[in-house]
Amino acid sequence: MDFINTLFLLGGLLITLSILGSRLSSKFGLPLLIIFLVLGMLAGEEGILGIEFDDYSMAFLIGHLALAMILLDGGLRTRLKTFRAGFKPALSLATLGVLLTSGSVGLLAMWVFDLSLFEGLLIGAIIGSTDAAAVFSMLSGRGINLNERVGATLEIESGTNDPMAIFLTIMLVEVLVGEIGGPLDTVLFLLQQFGFGLIIGIGGGWLIARLLSWLDLAPGLYAMLALALGFSVFGLTGAVGGSGFLAIYLCGLMIGNRPGRHLNFILPVHDGLAWLSQIGLFLILGLLVNPSELIEYALPALVIALALIFVARPIAVILSVKPFFRFRWREIGFISWVGLRGAVPIVLAIFPVIGGVENASLYFNVAFVVVLLSLLIQGSTLSLMARWMRVEIPVGITPNHRGALGILPENDYELFVYRIENEQLDGQPIRLIRFPSGTLISALFRNHVMLHPKGSTELKLNDTICVISRNEDLDALNQIFSGHSKLKQKEAFFGSFNIRGDALLEDVAKAYGLVISSAQSGMTVSDFISRRVGGHPVVGDDVDWHGIHWVVNEVDGDKIIKVGLRLY
Repeated sequence: MDFINTLFLLGGLLITLSILGSRLSSKFGLPLLIIFLVLGMLAGEEGILGIEFDDYSMAFLIGHLALAMILLDGGLRTRLKTFRAGFKPALSLATLGVLLTSGSVGLLAMWVFDLSLFEGLLIGAIIGSTDAAAVFSMLSGRGINLNERVGATLEIESGTNDPMAIFLTIMLVEVLVGEIGGPLDTVLFLLQQFGFGLIIGIGGGWLIARLLSWLDLAPGLYAMLALALGFSVFGLTGAVGGSGFLAIYLCGLMIGNRPGRHLNFILPVHDGLAWLSQIGLFLILGLLVNPSELIEYALPALVIALALIFVARPIAVILSVKPFFRFRWREIGFISWVGLRGAVPIVLAIFPVIGGVENASLYFNVAFVVVLLSLLIQGSTLSLMARWMRVEIPVGITPNHRGALGILPENDYELFVYRIENEQLDGQPIRLIRFPSGTLISALFRNHVMLHPKGSTELKLNDTICVISRNEDLDALNQIFSGHSKLKQKEAFFGSFNIRGDALLEDVAKAYGLVISSAQSGMTVSDFISRRVGGHPVVGDDVDWHGIHWVVNEVDGDKIIKVGLRLY
């Protein structure tokens, strides 16, 4: 009984400290995941609490469960429409990019640690892939609003690159312990990892999504059912030789892109579960590490980490993306910088320990140092790099709160709550505001008192207004309630003037006194910009033409709807 009470006490204390540590993250710019790792180390055998934990098998199991939960949540929040701009480059990074990164780092590790070729390549394989937990948490936690091409590429890459890293790690472990199969077995294993992961993940997710939208359950059960079925997909895929990590990410993707009221109950719960998984995972991994052993490998591991961040990752991104896709150099630079390492390399470093590879502690401690430095150097500078590389787009106003009414099974009405910040609405009667058709103002709060709004009711700054409408009207509502400062930010980025994407380029050229070539005659503005950016335009793309920055302001698929003109 004392053990159980101690477990609850220490577990609750560590999780509490981890959550409270988020204040340090916002105040000093430290990545949250580093705080979780450091707290685990402080609680460990050589730390303040002196907790002895060296059960690598248990850590391996916890790592798989936590990563599965994180990837499921990441898939739930990834929109399928972003795949048009990010899927192909992400797939190239998740396969060719991981292979190039692992190979180059492995060769360096062989020289730095005086290892055999396969031992050095094993270090490269362990730290060769980016980490979904790190990428998802750092991008969302920093509030960085990236352009769709860059953001989608990074998210999809981190969610799909685990099969290649696992394949390389297992193959090299088998080589070192003398259990490697023939070339045909190796190729079949790789195909199984990707093939079964794709088929079971997409197929299972499609079925689960329809089941969840069809069932009528208590609100609290939707999230538990989605988690249980997601774990079932993960387990089934692994049992037949596929990548459970890829499958559960794709499963979440299919569930999250099926409209229905079930998502309103699933997403908030899974957000909390994903955070709990990250906290628990990094605390456990921190407990495994002894700082005295880290010091022994610190200097050579520092060389590996710096080479990975500043040389191997950029070269891999350039070779696997730039020749095949139309990315700007500044986008290539930012994607190179966000090669975040996190829990996955540390979990992969447990493979040599479990497999009985000689000098297994080397792999684990090197992976740990690389992860710490990656989070510290890259993670703490993401916002700065996003601004410097100009891949960030301005964040418009969003509702302070939103929630489905639960009336319709699909395309349900929602309640949007806004705080009025737009100075132009101050003193404006409600009847003079052009709301989208079908929108209803349900309540108005002023000085914590609820008013019953009528057409003659005048709005005031800092009022809180509750609007019932649908998701397709959200952009129009955001525009109505957007404050002066937000409008100025958008105007500074997109320009003061806007033209339609379907306007003929020759008409625009005549209006602005520009010269076009005969090949450009008959083109629309949308066609012209799409060709210049490679065929998949995203909001924030800009083309410098005749001294004017033509900035994409709104898109629908691959069609540009609105273009801003920035005259400087």
